[in-house]
Amino acid sequence: MMLRLRVVGMGFGLAFCAGSPAFAHAERPPPASRDAASSDKRLPSARLPTPANGADSAAALSAPAALWRRYRQAPEKWPPFVVAPGVRATELGSLPAVPAVPWHTPRTEALGHLLFFDPRLSGSRQIACANCHDSELGWGDGRRVPYGHDRTPGQRNAMTLLNVAFFSRWSWDGRSASLQEQALRAIASPTEMNADPAASAARLARIPSYGKAFAAAFGSPGVTPERIGTALAAFARTIVSSPSRFDFFLRGNYGRLTDEEIEGLHLFRTRARCMNCHHGPLFSDGLFHHTGLSYYGRRFQDLGRFRVTGEADDRGKFRTPSLRDSRHTGPWMHNGLFNNFRGILLMYNHGISAGRRLRQGEPALSPLIRPLDLTRREIEALEAFLNALSRRPPIVRPPELPGMEQPSASTQRTITAITEETNG
Repeated sequence: MMLRLRVVGMGFGLAFCAGSPAFAHAERPPPASRDAASSDKRLPSARLPTPANGADSAAALSAPAALWRRYRQAPEKWPPFVVAPGVRATELGSLPAVPAVPWHTPRTEALGHLLFFDPRLSGSRQIACANCHDSELGWGDGRRVPYGHDRTPGQRNAMTLLNVAFFSRWSWDGRSASLQEQALRAIASPTEMNADPAASAARLARIPSYGKAFAAAFGSPGVTPERIGTALAAFARTIVSSPSRFDFFLRGNYGRLTDEEIEGLHLFRTRARCMNCHHGPLFSDGLFHHTGLSYYGRRFQDLGRFRVTGEADDRGKFRTPSLRDSRHTGPWMHNGLFNNFRGILLMYNHGISAGRRLRQGEPALSPLIRPLDLTRREIEALEAFLNALSRRPPIVRPPELPGMEQPSASTQRTITAITEETNG
């Protein structure tokens, strides 16, 4: 039995196996996309442009063995990638070293590690940065939107902190120009940590061991919001994806990708049009695009970057997320409404809202998005390649925090007794 779902208000349907919903909401689908996922028939779409030297790409698709050979060598010998005119894409690759900055030192990083897990930064003394950015949940929180002060739900999905050191704007709408600013925004936000950063700094300054740690990290006494932001930013810069199977493949270990995954790599770089926005070592252009998910005039409306710039052209635009470790960072998209990876691929294959008549005032879809005409097998290959980009992040345990009360001897004996009884 097939269960048909569609994005609320998007005006198109997608088919999935029952028990594996792609979206948080289900509606009766229109007939336009019938059997999109249950057959190998292609959806009608515009043909993609072919580069001048793209004959190799077409030939490779018709000869799978030749395709696999072309990719089992250095990237400069791969078939050329295909992007839309005007897109300045760079070849896929492994992440470089995190760029050095003078304020990121081993001591500011260690201090940031403490602060990241310390709930005393928040107004309630109950919420730490780690509440919404958990290493066991892909450095997000696994929810559609996070819960903040007084269990207030957030407006957007908690972005993963993986690889934040490589971006130049932060948050879904790019409102923060630095990691320090982003950290202090979270502390001050009424729906997140709901604290006056100056009050948080004063609270920490009354803890002698924190005072010593700040003096050691910054070379002089003083606990200030700016120093808190700097330390948190230094720690966040250490949260970097581990090498994936794709990275080992790039290093010449060509057995790390299967033939299906190599086909998916080729589709990613050519007919699937992924390289228009997801390119380079980060698999993100770091820019802002309207992918048709602003839900203009409907529930879940979010005008994205427009709320920062006030520019009409920025309505509905959100920053391109990295695809590294993406299998461990769901649910996906700025609103967290998408909890099925295959469903997202099918949505892009359909062209999202391409061709749909816009509501009055509704922002236009990015011209980079169009129907892809991929078969079910090709979708499976593309998904297989994306899986090869993901490696579960290492777990980072909370440290022992300065000034936290230790349990009394009697309490510790009780805890030990309970533990021994449970283990027995």
